[in-house]
Amino acid sequence: MQCPNCGTQINENNSAEYKPISMWGYFGYEILFSIPIIGFVLLIIFSFGGTPNKNLRNFARSYFCFVILLVAVGIIIAVLFGGSLAAMSASQGMY
Repeated sequence: MQCPNCGTQINENNSAEYKPISMWGYFGYEILFSIPIIGFVLLIIFSFGGTPNKNLRNFARSYFCFVILLVAVGIIIAVLFGGSLAAMSASQGMY
């Protein structure tokens, strides 16, 4: 198959590799990745090459980075909040 614009040869095997994801596809994958254990496992699989579609792989990688960022922020908030609770309880004589 040739490109209608420039005439170069197009490999038809790459069409599935670069197939775009629809808006509902992104929405569905977000719901799938939000399932507690199964979603995280599928997120890891898709992030590290479990799909031939590069768009889905990149979306899974970006979602994985977002999850890591949320976990890091959650840990920081928990440490700060826990430390402030410990300081308040120690100052009031509670153990």
